[in-house]
Amino acid sequence: MSPPRLPLFAAASTLFVAAAAALLPMLSASGATPACSVAYTVTNQWDNGFQGSVTITNNAASMSSWKLSFDFPGTQKVTQGWNAKWSQSGTTVTAVNESYNGSLATGGSVTAGFLGSWSGSNPAPATFTLNGVTCNVDSGTDPPPTPTPTPTGTPTDPGPASAIHVSGNKLVDAAGAERHLYGVNRSGAEFMCVQGYGVFDGPVDDASIAAIADWKANTVRIPLNEECWLGTSNIDPAYGGTNYINAIKGFVTRLEAHGITPLLEMHWSYGQYTGNSSGCADLHASCQKPMPDAQYAPAFWTSVASTFKDDPAVAFDLFNEPYPDRATSTLDQAWACWRDGGTCPGIGYEVAGMQDLLDAVRGTGAQNLVLVPGIAYSNDLRQWLDHKPTDPAGNLAAAWHSYNFNTCSSASCWDSQLAPVAAQVPLVAGEIGENTCAHGYTDQVMAWLDAHDASYLGWTWNTWDCSSGPSLISNYDGTPTAYGTGLRDHLRALS
Repeated sequence: MSPPRLPLFAAASTLFVAAAAALLPMLSASGATPACSVAYTVTNQWDNGFQGSVTITNNAASMSSWKLSFDFPGTQKVTQGWNAKWSQSGTTVTAVNESYNGSLATGGSVTAGFLGSWSGSNPAPATFTLNGVTCNVDSGTDPPPTPTPTPTGTPTDPGPASAIHVSGNKLVDAAGAERHLYGVNRSGAEFMCVQGYGVFDGPVDDASIAAIADWKANTVRIPLNEECWLGTSNIDPAYGGTNYINAIKGFVTRLEAHGITPLLEMHWSYGQYTGNSSGCADLHASCQKPMPDAQYAPAFWTSVASTFKDDPAVAFDLFNEPYPDRATSTLDQAWACWRDGGTCPGIGYEVAGMQDLLDAVRGTGAQNLVLVPGIAYSNDLRQWLDHKPTDPAGNLAAAWHSYNFNTCSSASCWDSQLAPVAAQVPLVAGEIGENTCAHGYTDQVMAWLDAHDASYLGWTWNTWDCSSGPSLISNYDGTPTAYGTGLRDHLRALS
């Protein structure tokens, strides 16, 4: 499902101080490298509020823990934060490492974010200290030679979340025990960046993740935006490219620290489509398209897979809701387009098929679990087995979406269309939901999926309302809506 399209507003100011755009050591006027560098960024700002981040680079000896301090020059107050333990006394702000990111090697970097309030003006801090040492200035002596940094493309501490892989038609963990993916979707990263708001819709800090875990969810599906990840020219750099990737990496690390499996999914993508059931006429990644594009989608998955290939606890979902069946005249054409891509009837841009995207993932050496959706907005799996992409890793599951308004929304349809798939490969309902503000339909879906040893995730862990889409919560502390109560109580009962 796609989130509500929020109205655009004037671009927020983005402030950079010292080495704000750089993650590499900054040289002082004398040519020496500072002991530490701090990049402070305001990534989003609105009336009386803002979102900020700090990227710390350690240029001195490695450290096992860190504490960053700075003073706000104005009336700013930190209200909440993530990737660090944030506190404020007067104008002095302190960020102390979490248990999972305290080690900072020579040349290593870490990013932490926060939400804050302001009035009058929002000037950037001028001075930063790391473990008592002033950053961004000449340390007085040249540091020792910097060893080759540990690659930062993957989280170095995956935490207690376990690797998951396919065994027959089941998912199992690293110990070989059967595992189901039960959880929620966390919408926001697919639309906030392209609409100029930021990266996430609402908090993604430890407190908000703990609230998800309190529902006994073990998986969070994270919809992503192709152009934001790749940092294409139409995306504000504050929300795209490295900044976007680092924000997603931080979220993944925090989820894993809570024992939650991150499921990364490409939701909005490039390519102009104005045919049947078009979501928008925009060329850019601002709505759901019928199929991924050949121009950017393989590069997106190459980059995502390269980033997380050494972390088998992360799973991939290739594309949100393909609907080539709305553009083509026959189902055979739709399924051929789905698997092989190329020039597809009714779609004006070159398409990347599911095999193309899977090849991009496996071409990086990534062996992570991959989910492959069906057609008809992922609601139709009738020819999934016949067109299943070839996976050299043998780590493929079928993804299905189910809402009360879909065509296949009855037990008889599930018996005929889904049961044969679930008998051969793991079945994951990446989205289940209903637009009734109740949970009668999702109760039926979960009961059927339980009986067929399948997995499921509710849409969505966002504080919207029933008129804009199925929202599980009314507050990020985990307070459920009437609709969300059904999923929460069911997951708790399973545990």
